[in-house]
Amino acid sequence: MVIIPAIDILKGKCVRLYQGDYSKETVYSNDPVEVAEKWETEGAEIIHLVDLDGAKIGNPANLDIIRKICTNIDIPCEFGGGIRNIEDADAVINTGVTRIILGTAAVENKTLVSDLLKKYNSEKIIIGIDAKDGFVAVKGWLEKSKIKAVELAEYFALKGITRFIYTDISRDGALTGPNYDSIKQFCKAVPECSIIASGGVGSKQHIKELLYLKKGCSNLEGIIIGKALYNKNVSLDSLSKIL
Repeated sequence: MVIIPAIDILKGKCVRLYQGDYSKETVYSNDPVEVAEKWETEGAEIIHLVDLDGAKIGNPANLDIIRKICTNIDIPCEFGGGIRNIEDADAVINTGVTRIILGTAAVENKTLVSDLLKKYNSEKIIIGIDAKDGFVAVKGWLEKSKIKAVELAEYFALKGITRFIYTDISRDGALTGPNYDSIKQFCKAVPECSIIASGGVGSKQHIKELLYLKKGCSNLEGIIIGKALYNKNVSLDSLSKIL
């Protein structure tokens, strides 16, 4: 299972939000590029980049920083936040990002997903499904839709999507552990797709429990970790020893 450090960018800074609440912001660095270099040095295989400004306003807002990150490190990056049309997707990919993540756009404009799959390929497109009480949240987690997370995944799997990021918002930033039951349910719903889980990891024990879960959910590909790394509850080195 791959451990994926998250870098969330807001107003040019590396921050973490608590359960997606923009009013509950903690700034960890004024230099996201430096943070990316640190995670690479410590052994990260890929980095998860989130444009929080972009997610909120509806178009990528920190592309210069994303480009600098991709230029300064040798490992791949995936990016989400504000991609709502093909032009946005092209602009992000042109920064050097390896994979783009569609969240709100996947809910509101399913044709866009089909168009991007035709233009690129399934390895470049990830659907990010962020759930509140089992339902998909959109627009930087500010709104909850009436669409069930599992049903949306099943729909896009039939359309050719092969990788999803599943986030339980209630666990994000809480460090109390992932929602193992919902991750299992999600993995079982789309067994032919790779699943990256996100939200809740706060200790090495949580990773061990995810590894145990993976025995029954072989498509659980990775876990995104943010706050636990920044608060030094865990380290990439220590986690690599149990993988």
